[in-house]
Amino acid sequence: MTRFAAYDPPEYLTWSLDPEELNAYRARIHASPERWEKIRALGEPQLLALYEGLVRNRLHDVALKRWVKGGTISKAWLGTGEEAATIGPVHALRRNGAAHDVVAPMIRNAGACHEMGMPVADMLRAYLGTPDGPNGGRDGHFGSPAHGIIAPISHVGDMVPVTAGVALGFLQRGEDRVALTWVGDGSTKTAAFHEGINFAAVRRLPAIFIIQNNQVSLGTRLGQHAAGSFHDWPRMYGVTGGVFDGNHVLDAYAATALAVEQARAGGGVTLLIAETFRMGGHATHDEREARATFPAELFLRWGRRDPIGLYEAWLEGEGVARERLAAIEERVAAEVDTAAEEALASRERAAFTRESVTAGVYGG
Repeated sequence: MTRFAAYDPPEYLTWSLDPEELNAYRARIHASPERWEKIRALGEPQLLALYEGLVRNRLHDVALKRWVKGGTISKAWLGTGEEAATIGPVHALRRNGAAHDVVAPMIRNAGACHEMGMPVADMLRAYLGTPDGPNGGRDGHFGSPAHGIIAPISHVGDMVPVTAGVALGFLQRGEDRVALTWVGDGSTKTAAFHEGINFAAVRRLPAIFIIQNNQVSLGTRLGQHAAGSFHDWPRMYGVTGGVFDGNHVLDAYAATALAVEQARAGGGVTLLIAETFRMGGHATHDEREARATFPAELFLRWGRRDPIGLYEAWLEGEGVARERLAAIEERVAAEVDTAAEEALASRERAAFTRESVTAGVYGG
């Protein structure tokens, strides 16, 4: 896809396909017979929908970074390089209809919002704090219950017990629905994370928890805060577990599809670990800190594994014409540009009123 000199990580600006990385990408698809069955069942429309979701996620982040650099907003929390860990799992869920599944994304999983059907313009309105945004201008953390999206809590480990509660509701009402959330490697140290997963495991809830291990919590490297290997954690809770390549959208999709299948069959919780890397700072204001935290070689290594670039190469190897991918990108780029214009227009047009400010606020 198009690279943007002012907004993309430098490793993506000079990105070119590494044949060894592509070979590893292809090998991963066949590494698990169960996951391969899920991938093999995908038709071309579904494969291209995954690509569209990745591109939309990246361009949404580019739009935010453009606003930061232009002074429209002060900072943004981006998922650059981690898109596959969001888009793959969401596409494994039921995203439409009255019995749609529910997601509880972290702010870095914004791609889950637009892939569950939330308009990109509404997502951008939330960043601008407009009164016609999804949260009425109150907070940068946003969701949409109508689309099955629970707004994130800033203390991200707290989304685990919230998700367990949603799944408990599904179980008690006898609904064929699944709840999914992500949690960062750093937030696995919170009591809420452990209590939530333990409760979900004991009750055999239809829930999926993804530890999005992007190797760093704020400015603390993984080796400075991890308790053992995350790969061993599912056994600790007595739940089904699995590890997927968080830069490989098909592996992410397949691992989650198996977990969804188990949850719908009454098999309880799955704890998945997504191995990925954050190609930037905790937010746009601390990019330099990110570069100081890790050696340049680590950025170079993960930069070669751009989840969009590798998936493009794989699709082309499967016979999808480059022109078709370019047409998808062009259409999504126009969608995101229009959404940004709509959001900026809301900032100029929409006005707060006494009613809008006090709506949903209660006091004794």
